[in-house]
Amino acid sequence: MRYALGLGSNLGDRVGYLRMAEEGLRELGPVVVSSYHETEPVGPPQPMYLNAAAIVECELEPEAMHACCREIEARGERVRGDKWGPRTLDVDLLLCDGVAFESETLRIPHPGIAERMFVLAPLVEIAPHWVVPGLFRTVRELHEACHVHP
Repeated sequence: MRYALGLGSNLGDRVGYLRMAEEGLRELGPVVVSSYHETEPVGPPQPMYLNAAAIVECELEPEAMHACCREIEARGERVRGDKWGPRTLDVDLLLCDGVAFESETLRIPHPGIAERMFVLAPLVEIAPHWVVPGLFRTVRELHEACHVHP
């Protein structure tokens, strides 16, 4: 399966944490990573974010891939606190091979993807033609239409 992921960090060695996430994803299969984008935080006052997007190909099912994302976050010393609070590393599962998936702990596509420029700007670099299930628009179309969350 092919997965698109959002990577983010706004505490400590932001570049180091994003590179750590990339290496963790490479353990799963081939990876393509966007450039890094510095973005304003959403939520309470906190440091600027460094965001990227990645595409990884692997044999994992969505729930197993989600567990791997959490493991990579844990390696990056992620502490789960406030929902919109600062973090060393965030690895969000955004898309999965053009399919929609929902469980108690996971929704694909990621909720709010169409309103998050900090997700779409890096993702459009590496997956502009990926159609987002349920929205019936490509990542490029969503990026061009996004005017929320710089």
